Formats: sequence, structure tokens, C-alpha cells
Amino acid sequence: MSEIFIFLLPLKMSEEVKKIAVIGGGSWATALVKILTAQNHVVNWWMHNEASAAHIIKYRHNPKYLQSVEFDLERINVSTDLEEIMRPADIVIIATPSAFLHSLFHDFPKEKIKDKIIFSAVKGIIPEVNEIPGQYYHKYLDVPYDNIGIICGPCHAEEVALERLSYLTIASQDEEVAEYMAARLDNRYIKTTISDDIFGTEYSAVLKNVYSIASGICSGLGYGDNFQSVLVSNAIQEIENFIDEVNPIHRDVKSSAYLGDLLVTAYSKFSRNRTFGYMIGKGYSVKIAQLEMDMIAEGYYATKCIVEINKEYGVEMPILEAVNNIIYEKISPFIEIRILSEKLS
Repeated sequence: MSEIFIFLLPLKMSEEVKKIAVIGGGSWATALVKILTAQNHVVNWWMHNEASAAHIIKYRHNPKYLQSVEFDLERINVSTDLEEIMRPADIVIIATPSAFLHSLFHDFPKEKIKDKIIFSAVKGIIPEVNEIPGQYYHKYLDVPYDNIGIICGPCHAEEVALERLSYLTIASQDEEVAEYMAARLDNRYIKTTISDDIFGTEYSAVLKNVYSIASGICSGLGYGDNFQSVLVSNAIQEIENFIDEVNPIHRDVKSSAYLGDLLVTAYSKFSRNRTFGYMIGKGYSVKIAQLEMDMIAEGYYATKCIVEINKEYGVEMPILEAVNNIIYEKISPFIEIRILSEKLS
């Protein structure tokens, strides 16, 4: 499929036509391509699965995720060749599971990515190096922090497919970069705000998946709304304490990028992390729960990674520790949550 590029004289970034690539074939990548193409952008779209890429080109739908979304083939260039997709792009949005990120870019030539603007829509930690994606792009791919942005919720891909009103926070240390991407994603059902807190928003996006697993475990064990409200109240305090220790800047964790994202992930029927936790609470083993799910629960990997990272900071995080004890130390969920309940207030 051919793509026509328009070359303009140098303008301010807010006025330039930037070429955009989306990396990933899952539900969130699919939702982002839907948003961008609905705004009349032409998108280079990389997918790992050749059959899925061929299906989209033939039938205009992703066969595995958000199947109701129909794509305009004039506005997408789908390929499984990562270098082909990234070469012409000014902005690269990465929306792959964190567990696959290192293998995807480990052998990718740094000189072909370091000058691009990278927006991370990955909500996890790269387990091989115990780094959040923003740190990974900077440390291992040589991308300057001013060229790194974060796309975070609260926003479920399934509700984007249904065009239900949703909100996104776009974070970058370069305000102009954040504003440019925010404008590309803002439409009648997506409202955007910007932030300069790339570390806090990304760590918060990682931690909310862990606490969503905790919420699911408690639901599976039969704990009710009263307990869940206390659990989530304590969870946002743990998030605040941790990100303030890791990156001590002024931020309001009551805003949607932090508390809002936690709430939707802890309570929504679309939350894969909550579903994973619910199965654990109902007595499924971790392995069986993973096999039963057709999507990755990022919080599973994040739990162990955050526990390791927190050894450096020493933040008191009893909910994180409880989830780690259940899914990695194989302690009974019933016993562990009973112990946790005595620590909450």
C-alpha cells in the first residue's frame, strides 16, 4: 500500500504535518489508530502477527481486538516490517505489552530511532531491565527525555471503540511536544490534557495495574464495596508515596491521570488486571488464570519489578506486598488479604 507524504517548509511544531507510526497490534494500539485515522491522519501501523495484518488489509478490521472498529484503508499502512513502518515516521507511538518491548527493540539500530519523538502507551515495566518505558527509551535507545512522551488514561480501549466520552493525559517535559500530540488525539469523544510529569504518570500507570489485581482478588474472595473503597483509598496513597519518593516534583494525584486511571482499572469490567485478580481470588492458579485470559495482565509483571525497585526507596506499600505474596510467593489469597485488612485504615 502506498502512502503520499507532504513536505512543508519549516513551521512551528503545532503547525507541522508530522508522520505518525503506531507500534503494536493489541486493543490499545487498535484504539489509538482508530482515534488518529478518524482525525484524518495517515498512520503507519506495525503489527507482529502477519495473519492479523493481512486480515486488516483485506477486511478493514482487526480480527483479534476491537473487531467492531472499521478502518479506512486509505489512511493506514499496515506491515510486519518494523523498520519499514518506523523509517518515515516523525512520531512513534509504542503500544506493545511491556514484556515484549525489550525483545522488539533490543537489536533495532539506535540511529534509526534516537532522533524521533517517542510516545509511550505502554502501561508496564520492562522486566529484563526493571525500567519503566520512558527510562528504557532514554537509556537503551538514546532518545532524549525531551523527545519522550507518555499517553495515559483513564481510558479503556473498549470504550474508545464504542466512542464513549473518554479522557487522556499527554505528558512530556517539552510542552510543545505534549500539546502537539494532545491536539492529534482530541476529538468529539476524546478529551485531552497535558502534563510535564513523565515519570509520575508512567509509574502511576504501572502501579494501578497492581492495585487492580488486588481489587480483583478481593472481589473474588467475596469482599464488598465497603472494603473495596478502603482498598482503593489506600492504593492511591501508596502510589503518591512511591512516585513522590522516585520523582519529588509537585503533582496532584487526585487528578485523572493518577486517581482516575486507578479507579477505572480497579472497578471496570474491561480491566484485564482486575479479571486476572478475580480469577486468583476464586481459586485459579496464576498459570491457569494466565492461560484463560487472551490478553496480558501487565500488573503480573509489574508487581515483581516494583517490589525490586522499591528495595532502593523503602516506601511502605502493604497492598503491593500482599499482591506479590499471593502471585509470586503462593501464599493463600484468603490469608494474605485478611492480614492486609488489618493494615488498612
